[in-house]
Amino acid sequence: MVYIKKIRWGILAELIVVIAIGIVVCSSRLVSDKNLENVAVSSQNYIKWVDFNVSYEALCKAYEIDVSTYEEEVHLSWIELLAYVAAKNGGEFSKKSIRDLESLKKSLCSKETTLEELTKDMKYYKYFLEAYDAVLGGYIGEYEVEICDESGTKQYEKKYGLKAFSPIAKSFPYSDYDDFGSSRNYGYKRVHLGHDMMGQIGTPIIAVESGYVEALGWNQYGGWRIGIRSFDKKRYYYYAHLRQNYPYQEKLEEGSVVTAGDVIGYMGHTGYSTKENVNNINTVHLHFGVQLIFDESQKEGNNEIWIDCYNLTRFLLKNRSDVAKVEGTKEWARVNEMRVPEVEAYGK
Repeated sequence: MVYIKKIRWGILAELIVVIAIGIVVCSSRLVSDKNLENVAVSSQNYIKWVDFNVSYEALCKAYEIDVSTYEEEVHLSWIELLAYVAAKNGGEFSKKSIRDLESLKKSLCSKETTLEELTKDMKYYKYFLEAYDAVLGGYIGEYEVEICDESGTKQYEKKYGLKAFSPIAKSFPYSDYDDFGSSRNYGYKRVHLGHDMMGQIGTPIIAVESGYVEALGWNQYGGWRIGIRSFDKKRYYYYAHLRQNYPYQEKLEEGSVVTAGDVIGYMGHTGYSTKENVNNINTVHLHFGVQLIFDESQKEGNNEIWIDCYNLTRFLLKNRSDVAKVEGTKEWARVNEMRVPEVEAYGK
């Protein structure tokens, strides 16, 4: 009798274990299915993480479609196009992505369908749309650029297209590779949350996007650095390891408004020291970082979102700011001024 009871208890225990395993397996599948949702949005209802995997080729193709359809009956937004492809392919971009973009353009421009119809059952389209708008929202639009006519008179010409710039001035050489996530050991073991662009001391550093200076000064990791916030507050641009003794454009200070294409500083190798103005970085380079901010609690701390901006810097080579030496000074300045609506609106 005792033996039979032991068997019954053994069977019951096994059943409990089987049920528990089943619950764990089902839960893990549920977590897997909802993984993107869980890392993307919390109960506070703002995005928690972004893996920006858009390829250089996809950026170029989406940009081409956006500009070519401007002022057409159907104007296609490059951000919406990229969000559609990401939602369709689980956030990944392959060679097939270009065909997806071309096919999407054909369908939408011919009015065979609408983007609303195509995306109504796409679970993560809205997520990718918000995430990519946070990354690329200030890059394409209307602007006015200063040009010289045949008589040498300067005037402004209205344009539509890429109004963001490479962080390295035109005609200044640099080298780079995708180093996002590589290890760093100074201070404590951590990963590299930016993109290094190696060049020469004094190379003019350019404001990628219009915005205002949120941080300026010394940081033991970044040396002399500048932090610029976009006007919509979604992007924080970090430019670090600037030149010893003369790191910034002379008039720059916290709160200064900059226009995309302005010279803001000069390449160096400062940093890795609690003491200011020290060259402790072995290689001359610009550390360029892009942080996304969906909520101010993400600005500093454990909730920061930094993206791999290697393909962005490749794409931005389409637009490099032409600069010239300011005689009698250590400064360089842009050759052609630009007007963008965001700067004028911020001033008001």
